[in-house]
Amino acid sequence: MDKILRIDMGAKGGPQFKVEALGAYAGLGGRAMTSSVVAQEVPPLCHPLGAENKLVIAPGMLSGTSASMSGRISVGCKSPLTGGIKEANSGGQGAQVLARLGYAAVILEGKPEGDDLYKILINKDGVKIEKDNSLKMLPNYDLVDTLKKIHGDKITCISIGPAGEMKLGAASIAITDIEVRPSRHAGRGGVGAVMGSKRVKVIILDDTGLKNREPKDPEKFRAANKKFVEGLTTHSVTGQALPAYGTNVLTNIINEAGGYPSYNFREGQFAGASKISGETFADIETKRGGSATHPCHRGCVIRCSGTYVDKDGNYLTKQPEYETVWAHGGNCGIDDPDAIAQIDFLDDNIGLDTIEMGATIGVAMQAGLAKFGDAAAAIELVKEVGKGTPLGKILGSGAGVTGKVFGVEKVPVVKNQALPAYDPRAIQGIGVTYATSPMGADHTAGYAIATNILKSGGYVDPLKTEGQVELSRNLQIATTAIDSTGMCLFIAFAVLDQPDTFQALIDLLNAFYGWSLTGDDVTALGKKVLKIERDFNAKAGFTKEQDRLPRFFSTDPVSPHNITFQVKDSELDSVFNW
Repeated sequence: MDKILRIDMGAKGGPQFKVEALGAYAGLGGRAMTSSVVAQEVPPLCHPLGAENKLVIAPGMLSGTSASMSGRISVGCKSPLTGGIKEANSGGQGAQVLARLGYAAVILEGKPEGDDLYKILINKDGVKIEKDNSLKMLPNYDLVDTLKKIHGDKITCISIGPAGEMKLGAASIAITDIEVRPSRHAGRGGVGAVMGSKRVKVIILDDTGLKNREPKDPEKFRAANKKFVEGLTTHSVTGQALPAYGTNVLTNIINEAGGYPSYNFREGQFAGASKISGETFADIETKRGGSATHPCHRGCVIRCSGTYVDKDGNYLTKQPEYETVWAHGGNCGIDDPDAIAQIDFLDDNIGLDTIEMGATIGVAMQAGLAKFGDAAAAIELVKEVGKGTPLGKILGSGAGVTGKVFGVEKVPVVKNQALPAYDPRAIQGIGVTYATSPMGADHTAGYAIATNILKSGGYVDPLKTEGQVELSRNLQIATTAIDSTGMCLFIAFAVLDQPDTFQALIDLLNAFYGWSLTGDDVTALGKKVLKIERDFNAKAGFTKEQDRLPRFFSTDPVSPHNITFQVKDSELDSVFNW
């Protein structure tokens, strides 16, 4: 990864590209790369869908190597949903293939005139940019099937569905998995709308004939990877719970803890939780001939995904993740696994963030557009987005817009981005992260659930305010660094509990690059990137008032604990005082 590919979609005479050295961005990957480029090159006050914004796609520092779990990819831009800086993270094959092709980043710049649509092909022979209007408004699965017939089944695709072409605030970017299915998504923040504004439908990657990136010290790298894998496979979460039941193993756990937001965040438990739990989904998948265990990219040893098939054994979607099951399930009062799986497929096919869409449907139900628990109505609402009807465009613009249009008072968003599947009143630490992350409400930005509920890295009582600021701060710093390596966030469970596993991660970086990093250096990287992101947001007009949860979380107690969010504003303002 010794080069950057810049593609100017607005160049005179048509899109142009150039390959350049890393320069000031040397040594960066993933989130560190995307946020650095956006902060350095994008005017903070620009319109997110205008020519001045840039879409940055970057594999992690260890992507394209034989390091386990190193296949996460970062997508960055100024977000059309939040108005601030954005990094959306995804699995799939994109990071590994792009890194093997030698690119530390692909940067889409400018904006073409007219309504022509383009595809970009990147392989060992170079780069081709082609106009292809036959791809217009194709859903992601149809798009990939079409491209496989032309380019073969060894490709990896980074694409947008109709939502991205319509430039909707909930639009995602799809990345194909090891079966070349567009089932992995950089979902949050409307990154798909930015790709759509550049008139790029798909980036096709082909690393045929290329090998893994080679470390500076192969022997030490292999030893570090062995120790790293041992740590992951022996930990109870990464070695047992996630492989057996996927991320949705959390449904019963969070429901029992009273932090499972139901009926648009009006209750903290859902009576139908057991019907849509990870255990239930795994049982359905296994009995029907699907799979409860599956890696989202090559080199994954946690294998927290799966394959969900219908009653006839036909592929329907990848195993819906916990956030998706919550968003379209308990949040909407729906306890039908098949309906949730169908909506998951629709979201992926249309190109929508499942969290944002689930929260949006919950707000729509609150507004009376459908009844809570009506799965058929929820499916039709999502289909409206795919059709591009006026109602569909409202819903596809996210929970914040939908709440305003239909006069809903209590809308669960921070920086206009929907809250994920943990109620901040019952799990106070995640509330701090939701409020203060530069990304808007985002559980992955500082996953306090690990310590508040799962007791990884110690224990901080989720119902009390003590220690929550420090917990969120430390996790936000650590997460930012992990997002830069290309490692899956789920390694954090083992890293938090096993000092040897954390050291193995550092050893992987050092052996690969010939560095001599320490744990303090990793912390320093996380702090540096967070500062870059917060500075960008400040220049974009954000103040401390944007680092707040919606007021109803502080005024309306949630069952069963009958508690409100109690962390004071002054404490929230101290999160980044390190």
